[in-house]
Amino acid sequence: MTTEELLHFDREHIWHPYTSTIDPLPVYPVERAEGVTITLKDGRKLIDGMSSWWAAVHGYNHPVLNAAAKAQLDKMSHIMFGGFTHEPAVELAAKLLPLLPPSMQKIFFADSGSVAVEVAMKMAIQYWQSQGKQKKYAFATIRSGYHGDTWHAMSVCDPVTGMHGIFSGSLPVQYFIPQPSVRFEEKWDEKAIEPLKDLLEKHAEEIAALILEPVVQGAGGMYFYSPTFLIAARELCDRYQVLLIFDEIATGFGRTGRLFAWEWAGVEPDIMCIGKALTGGYIGHAVTVANHKVFDAFYSDNDRHALMHGPTFMGNALACSAALASIELFETQNYMEKIQKIEAITRREMEGFTDPRIREVRMMGGCVCVEVYDPAVLKGYQEYAYKRGVFSRPFLNYLYAMVPYIIKEEELVQVLQCMKDWFARR
Repeated sequence: MTTEELLHFDREHIWHPYTSTIDPLPVYPVERAEGVTITLKDGRKLIDGMSSWWAAVHGYNHPVLNAAAKAQLDKMSHIMFGGFTHEPAVELAAKLLPLLPPSMQKIFFADSGSVAVEVAMKMAIQYWQSQGKQKKYAFATIRSGYHGDTWHAMSVCDPVTGMHGIFSGSLPVQYFIPQPSVRFEEKWDEKAIEPLKDLLEKHAEEIAALILEPVVQGAGGMYFYSPTFLIAARELCDRYQVLLIFDEIATGFGRTGRLFAWEWAGVEPDIMCIGKALTGGYIGHAVTVANHKVFDAFYSDNDRHALMHGPTFMGNALACSAALASIELFETQNYMEKIQKIEAITRREMEGFTDPRIREVRMMGGCVCVEVYDPAVLKGYQEYAYKRGVFSRPFLNYLYAMVPYIIKEEELVQVLQCMKDWFARR
C-alpha cells in the first residue's frame, strides 16, 4: 500500500478512539519505532511525547524486550490460564511481590487496565457478599478520576467532566466526592477529608469500596493531591468497613517519581490495579492484586464462592515474559534516577512558564501538564507538534507530556519547547 492508499482505507473503514468521525484528529502512518523516535511511512520522524498512552516507558524496539518476546514465542505465545500455569506467569508474580505493598500477596492476571478495575470491583462486591452484607454493592470515588472504558470502570469515572457522560443514565450510580482540596506540596488541612467522612457516615452500609488513583489523577484531570489524603482515607475506610482500591494503572512504574504512588503515603490498599507500563508497552496486560483479607473471603470448596472472572488472555505468556524483562530493566538500569533527571529538566524548562490562557502548570516525576481555561486553546496542537517533530495529543483542557524514560535531554527539551512555543505563537 502507498501512504495515500493506507490513509484512504483507514479513513473509510477503521474507527479510531476519542475523535469525531466527521472531523477526526489526524492519524499518521507509522513504518517503525525505535527508542523515542517514531518513523512515519513518508520518512518523517517524531519524538514520542506520550509513551504510547504512558506504557512504552523503555521506548520502542528495545533489544532486551525484543529478545524476551522472541524467546517466549519459540515456546508458546499463549495458553489458557484455566487449568494451566507456566513459568513466565509464576516468575512475574514472584518478581512483582517484593515491589508491591507488603500486604499485597494474591495476584490475578487480567488483559487490560480497564478489566483489572472491573475485577477489583467484582472482588469488592463479592467480598462483602461473603460477609453477609448484601447491601454493599456501590462505590465511592473522587471527582475527575478516570478508571477505564469498560462498563463498571466507567461508572467510577467523573460523570460530568469525564468522557463517558453520554452513558450516565444507564451506568450504575456511584458516590462522588470532590477532588482533595489540598494539593501535593501544600500543608495538610483536615477539612480536605470531611467530604469523605460525611459520605461514609451516611452511606457506608451501601459502599463496598473507595476507589481512587493515588496522589496523581490521570486522564480524568491530571491533578496532583496530598498523600495525606490517602492516610486519612485509609483510616476512614477501616473505621466504616469499606475496602480501599488503588488504581495504579497510570501511576505505577515510576510515573510519579516513586515506583508506585502508594509509596508517597506509605498507605496499603486492600486491592490494587496495575497495567500500562507493566509490559513496557509491548503487549496489553494487567494485574489486580489483593491482600489476604480479601482473598480469604473466596477461600471455600463451594464453587459459588469462586471469583467468576477469566479473561481469555489472562496470564498471556508473551505478556508475562515482556513484563519480566521490563521490570528487570527498571532494576538493572536505575530507572528511578532517569525519572528524577526528567523531572529536574522539566522543572528547569517549565517553572515560571505562564500565559493568560493557562490555569496552571503541574510537574511531578515523569509527567508535566499544562491546564488551560478553554479547551479550544488546544485545538490544532497535535498537528502543530507533528510539524515540529513531536507527537502529542492533548485532551479536554490538558496539554501534557509523559515521555519514555530513556529520552535524551535534548529530545525532552524539544518536547517541552514545543508546548511553550504553541502559546508564544499568538
